[in-house]
Amino acid sequence: MAKVKVTLVKGLMGRKPNQVKTVKALGLTKRNSSVVREENDAINGMINTIRHLVKVEEVK
Repeated sequence: MAKVKVTLVKGLMGRKPNQVKTVKALGLTKRNSSVVREENDAINGMINTIRHLVKVEEVK
């Protein structure tokens, strides 16, 4: 499976509760923090929910 690197580029102040919970569930804590996750339907759905807050890169 492919892996993706997800980086939080915008802060969470004033965001909807489900967006904040999604960011925390991905393991992101502060701005500019990054995590590498296996790409699957669940992760893609989480990224889609917060796509305006994160930068996604493919990891080889």
